[in-house]
Amino acid sequence: MMRYGLVIIIMMVLSIKLNAQLTVAKIIGNNMVLQQGQPLPVWGHAEAGAAINVRFKQQRQQTLADASGNWKVVLKPEQASFDPAVLEIRSGKETISLQNVLVGEVWLCSGQSNMEFAMRKIGKLQPPSGADWPVAELAKAQNTNIRIFLVERKKMMPDSTHAGWNQAEGTALRSFSAVGYFFAKELQAKLKVPVGVISAAIPGSRIEPWMPREAFTAVKFFREQKDSTHKIDGDPGKFYTTMIRPLIPFALKGFLWYQGESNCFLNERLQYSYKMEALINYWRKQWNNNRLPFFYVQIAPYYYSKATDRSYTVYSEPEFWEAQAAVLRVPHTAMISTLDLNSDPADLHPVNKWDLGKRLAGTALSAAYKVSSGAPMGPVFKKAERKANTFIIDFEYKGKGLVSRDGKSLRGFEIENERGGYVKAEAIIKDDRVWVRAPEVAAPRSVRYAWREDARPSLYSKDSLPALPFRTAPRDL
Repeated sequence: MMRYGLVIIIMMVLSIKLNAQLTVAKIIGNNMVLQQGQPLPVWGHAEAGAAINVRFKQQRQQTLADASGNWKVVLKPEQASFDPAVLEIRSGKETISLQNVLVGEVWLCSGQSNMEFAMRKIGKLQPPSGADWPVAELAKAQNTNIRIFLVERKKMMPDSTHAGWNQAEGTALRSFSAVGYFFAKELQAKLKVPVGVISAAIPGSRIEPWMPREAFTAVKFFREQKDSTHKIDGDPGKFYTTMIRPLIPFALKGFLWYQGESNCFLNERLQYSYKMEALINYWRKQWNNNRLPFFYVQIAPYYYSKATDRSYTVYSEPEFWEAQAAVLRVPHTAMISTLDLNSDPADLHPVNKWDLGKRLAGTALSAAYKVSSGAPMGPVFKKAERKANTFIIDFEYKGKGLVSRDGKSLRGFEIENERGGYVKAEAIIKDDRVWVRAPEVAAPRSVRYAWREDARPSLYSKDSLPALPFRTAPRDL
């Protein structure tokens, strides 16, 4: 019995010593990119009361681990640099030396399967004749100034390898988000600084698991709900706890979000807008920056109406697009259209992630970095004026002006007649606005554009960005 008790005591002592070892957060590791121009938190765990010394380039910081062994220092902002540097953390006889650290731009990519869509799938595509698809990108990717970090749910605890960040090439890139990679590639080419992208995405995930329940209660809409229609289910916090919280407060430039299909399948509308607002506000709060850019992707055209498990129409997805677009009321956001990036609406996972990545990068260059004269997104409905039987539609984000994609008459516009039905309408661009009429409708009630799940865009800005779908008299949003 005494021998058994001695074994227990020895195990406890070893456990205490193990827990007291100097560690650093998993996101802080070899090959990482640190965000330029921002304070740089570095944090981890050590023996309670231990002195911690952190060295990076010309900086030296000291602190003491608290009673629970937690410690954190905040390095002063650094300028972008291609020169590999060492981040050293010391405590007593223990030293962590992180190699090949760059300073540049860092973005967090999150969402469900279309964000998770891995680079290895790109190499398996069969391009149509004459199409310029980057199927050989994996073999050609050798830019050591692009770094990637794939968040894995069960591998975010600190360990002695300090692995996780990789150069964007080879095996690591095969498993990484294609959207995230092509975004980083375009950004790095244009900004001429190192770029780091973090991917935290789960196929099939709803929006609820990406924030804890307290995020919802911070939004007035959810606090005022008395019935079960807008109850919060879907495992709030499930992925936030394991995949997002371990990243906080690693310095970021902003967020990229591609999610919504799972909530669209639930026929959500208004509640999804407020869920996105809750997510954006909560993430910004955790990073202590309410101006962090949040750029998100319109879910791609898909035949929801052909799903057999629920009741959908060809208008179900446009109503969801409308809910997504409503989030633009939140400051420092932009919505990227995908109307022209899915050649097959029967496919929930469009393969064209390279143009989407470039489009997201263009948004960042315009809205976050202010280095592009182009609009950060495609034209967005602003207002409609009716004169006799004609609607005159004006837009925000027109960029250099409105244009027909193929130079022909605009398609996809419909007018609501006096009986509440919609008919095909004529639409032309005049004075940088769109004039819409249906000759047979004398007193039109409303107008809508691209209001089908398989819509094809015809209205663009001269920046080659498609206009977002809209209707002038929302019914149920």
